[in-house]
Amino acid sequence: MNVLSSNVGYPRIGENREWKAFLESYWRGELDQETFLSKMDELHLQHVKKQKDAGIDLVPIGDFTFYDHVLDTAFMFGLVPKRFHSSHEQQTLDTYFQMARGSKDAVACEMTKWFNTNYHYIVPELNDVIPTLVENRPLRLYKQVQNHLQIDGKPVLLGPISFVKLSKGYEYRDFNSIVKQFVPLYAQILSELEAAGVQWVQLDEPVLVTDITEDEIALFHDVYEEFHQSAPNLNLLLQTYFERVEHYQSVVSLPVQAIGLDFVNDQGENLKAIQKYGFPPEKILAAGVIDGRNIWRMDLEQTVNLLDELTSHISNENLIVQPSCSLLHVPVTVKSETFMNDSLKEALSFADEKLQELVLLTKGIQFGKEVIKKEISKNKKILKLFNESSARQNTNVSQEMAYIESISVERKAPFRERQNVQQQTFQLPLFPTTTIGSFPQTSDVRLQRAKWRKGEISQEDYSQFIKNKINDWIKIQEEIGLDVFVHGEFERTDMVEFFGEKLGGFEVTKAGWVQSYGSRCVKPPIIYGDVYFQTPMTVKETTYAQSLTNKPVKGMLTGPITILNWSFVRHDLPRHSVANQIALALQKEVKTLEQNGIRMIQVDEPALREGLPLKKEDWESYLNAAVYAFKIATTSVENDTQIHTHMCYSNFEDIIEAIQNLDADVISIESSRSHGELITSFEQCTYENEIGLGVYDIHSPRVPKINEMTQSIERAVHVLPKELIWVNPDCGLKTRGIDETIEALKVMVKAAKKMRSRFVVHNEQ
Repeated sequence: MNVLSSNVGYPRIGENREWKAFLESYWRGELDQETFLSKMDELHLQHVKKQKDAGIDLVPIGDFTFYDHVLDTAFMFGLVPKRFHSSHEQQTLDTYFQMARGSKDAVACEMTKWFNTNYHYIVPELNDVIPTLVENRPLRLYKQVQNHLQIDGKPVLLGPISFVKLSKGYEYRDFNSIVKQFVPLYAQILSELEAAGVQWVQLDEPVLVTDITEDEIALFHDVYEEFHQSAPNLNLLLQTYFERVEHYQSVVSLPVQAIGLDFVNDQGENLKAIQKYGFPPEKILAAGVIDGRNIWRMDLEQTVNLLDELTSHISNENLIVQPSCSLLHVPVTVKSETFMNDSLKEALSFADEKLQELVLLTKGIQFGKEVIKKEISKNKKILKLFNESSARQNTNVSQEMAYIESISVERKAPFRERQNVQQQTFQLPLFPTTTIGSFPQTSDVRLQRAKWRKGEISQEDYSQFIKNKINDWIKIQEEIGLDVFVHGEFERTDMVEFFGEKLGGFEVTKAGWVQSYGSRCVKPPIIYGDVYFQTPMTVKETTYAQSLTNKPVKGMLTGPITILNWSFVRHDLPRHSVANQIALALQKEVKTLEQNGIRMIQVDEPALREGLPLKKEDWESYLNAAVYAFKIATTSVENDTQIHTHMCYSNFEDIIEAIQNLDADVISIESSRSHGELITSFEQCTYENEIGLGVYDIHSPRVPKINEMTQSIERAVHVLPKELIWVNPDCGLKTRGIDETIEALKVMVKAAKKMRSRFVVHNEQ
């Protein structure tokens, strides 16, 4: 038997984001459903064919989705929340999208981060719902690929234990019984796939790399034994990724034919486990040796040596070579980067290039290192040239980093003293209202930016256009009645990419798009060298906005940890060192804003928690480093300068101590899609600084009702002093339309004033 190559998953979006275009055209009513489905099917088949043509033996089927693979799984099992029920058929395409995006009358399902990545999944709701198998989706897609391409694909499913773990709406004491509700449904899927002639099925169980219990491992054995009994001749590949597995010996003894392990993000622990305990001779190891989450060309010789070490413990015929995880986390292809420096471009590997690397590795292991000798030599030269480049040897940055420990990272006074000074400075009312930063980037904004980048309009004309937009939205904010303004960020493509364009040591791609959620795609910048401040990045637009109003205007920056976590990061330095380089550069921007009269500065860290290691034993060191970097960037200001930050909700209680240690004057947190669950965190924990409640969901196009917002504020007042509470949307408004944005903000201001009047009346009485 030959060594096989396999892919865990492939980007959905297409080389030119065709996927996004089809989705948004359908949502706007420009594509009818039949045309939409046809175009999506065509794109899916193109992706499968591309992987097969590249030489991949086991091509994933079913990793393609119209929105999110977790939502697909929930929908397949009929898990449609009651608020989306109607007199019509529940299992419609429009219902599927309403669950993801909300409708006029129903709030969308919660969305949260996929483990510690920047991909967001739709959280299934299991409240009082009995799952049923509505459709064997993997079988339909398998047959579609087989019929059109004559390719025997590898269906991919999210495994039942991970699926339930990632869901909400049940008590943990019921976890086992709920999993067992899904077992016969999965068993039916697998038996039908076996009957259709499927050879391999990939069952993703990423929770196996988290801190799972012995009881949960026992549940894995029970569940997978039942699967084996239901489809005894089907090859099951139990796939893990993002970390080392817990309970290695138990995992490799599960009744499956192959185990997928991550040898990139495991800190070497999966290899050590194999070296210590061996690997079952009757099983196949699917070795994730190419980084599926970062964009660097692999070190070919080093990776071949790793595979050689693995084959000293297992036979060649029991080896599958694959990425460490799905390639949905990286862009599609490097070939689009036509304007990039050659040295950097040659050091990169996106999804299509990783497929080539997989095939090359498989060839080297199958036939011996000698057959890829020329490729190894070329690979060495490329990496050596890149690693020795001047961008990675910046003397000024090295000197700053050498003295970083001498920098004070504490504010000049404790929060209570600063709060008194800031209250006198700003004279804000109870429940002050503001937004998170961005306003709608409509087609005219994107068009003018594109023209400017192409040189079709001058810098002067583009700057005037941005000024006009700022002027318009300052007036709109005045009319809405907000208390603290923002300039709108019309000059920014993305909250991280913008800073990547302006900081030294970064490169911004032309087409390096990855999916963040739904049709929302981002272009993470590449941190390839030492990071340094070049020129002021936000001062011009912020000070112009402030000149138009007497209301305070917040300066808007992205924090060092979010820039780190939402970029493709160099891997020759520790991540905390790169974060500190970014923080030193941002510190210079913060000081410049303050010197130019900006007394509120928001340094957003929505990605702070998502970067939390999957192992709790690693949390403390990560959080300490994150807090340190944030404080480097923010604590040099005077007491009357108010530091804000923003975070997306995600198990807030896990990081409450770290958030307190940030010592930001105001933190804004999403609390809408989670239906106020955030407030529970404050019932259990103490937070002493000011906090902005995200009272409505900006990811949904619906305009919320006033009672929805006041209910969220009312519950907060029960657990937090009213003097600490701000009112704001849960995130930036960049992706929303103008009319819905204005209408929603008007409702928000009414909600704040309604709450304000209650307390004024109460105090007067």
